Amino acid sequence: MSNGRTSGLATVGARVPPSASTVSAPTVPVLDVDAMLGSEKIIVCCGSGGVGKTTVAAALALRAAERGRRTVVLTIDPARRLAQSMGLTELDNNPREVVGVDCSAGGHLDAMMLDMKRTFDEIVLAHATPERAQQLLDNPFYQSLSSSFAGTQEYMAMEKLGQLDATGEWDLIVVDTPPTRSALDFLDAPNRLSAFLDGRLLRLLLAPAKAGGKMYLKVVNVGLGVFGRILTKIIGAQLLADVSQFVAALETMFGGFRQRADQTYQLLGAPGTSFVVVAAPEAAALREASYFVDRLDADGMPLAGLVVNRVHSVGPAARGLTVERSLAAAETLGEHAEHPLATAVLRIHAERVRLATREQRLRDRFTSAHPDTPLVEVDAFAGDVHDLDGLRAVGAVLAGDDIPEHAHDAALGQTD
Repeated sequence: MSNGRTSGLATVGARVPPSASTVSAPTVPVLDVDAMLGSEKIIVCCGSGGVGKTTVAAALALRAAERGRRTVVLTIDPARRLAQSMGLTELDNNPREVVGVDCSAGGHLDAMMLDMKRTFDEIVLAHATPERAQQLLDNPFYQSLSSSFAGTQEYMAMEKLGQLDATGEWDLIVVDTPPTRSALDFLDAPNRLSAFLDGRLLRLLLAPAKAGGKMYLKVVNVGLGVFGRILTKIIGAQLLADVSQFVAALETMFGGFRQRADQTYQLLGAPGTSFVVVAAPEAAALREASYFVDRLDADGMPLAGLVVNRVHSVGPAARGLTVERSLAAAETLGEHAEHPLATAVLRIHAERVRLATREQRLRDRFTSAHPDTPLVEVDAFAGDVHDLDGLRAVGAVLAGDDIPEHAHDAALGQTD
């Protein structure tokens, strides 16, 4: 990567974790998860839907906490998977302590889920006079903007990340982002906000808000000529009055919004921050991962590496039994109606080898395009993650620790 960051990376030729599948190309660097957890202040987990990103984020946070770091994990995904896996009935906009974490090393773990509207309301209350704040909170345009306007979720995520970092309460903040394309909006939030605040519509509305009278109505009508129909669908018939009141109330806050967004964007690119891209060994997921790796590189953002999750591998003892030999043996046994169980096992093995070969080919394609991207592969396990024990097992696999077979079967893989 062009940013030159090496924190959390194993050097070329380093030991491949025994609990992860072996990376085929010997020159591909291995992601050193424990080094990353021990050094970074912010870890941002990105990936397309359904690849285990939320589980990976939670497992990283739990492992960091149990290794002695004060950690908080923030999910931007509104799904309830993070709360469920941590034994919490619900998550909200305030950090909640996760019970059952081993704090003997001095760390602890909190978890929270972004409440977009509540975060926006908190910003208004903190940066406006009580009268002006109430005007905004009661404004229908503001209520629509803070609840569902495109890009608001990502900008509020930036605000919340900045708030968490500013408290100094945690050694590590782990962020679980929405699926990859939305995660790109997370990076774009400052520019999107600036474009909105500097846009023609708001500039036209700001000018007449101070002038009043006929000029007010004339300029507003001109400004809304292009956007009126779209915005009317969002906020209804009181468009002109609501938007003009919104702009007048929010005018003094524009600079603060932009400044904080820019500060958080700089934080994402600063030493102490790492991005972890999570993908399944599938064509679409690895294309998304490749797209995001390229975007991070273009923006000079610090990429720690790629986690390839739910990999299907073949054990050393069975590698000599090819697809062809398995199917031939199964056909022979089937013809004689002998050993039906052995016949079924041979066919399952053949399908497993086919799947492992296809996945390896896809991973090789990614590593050919990104040979310097550190990578760790995690086997697909039998069970789903639903508690802290499962998350511990996931973290152990990511870091390359050996784990008991029963824990392996209870661990990762089917949760987003």
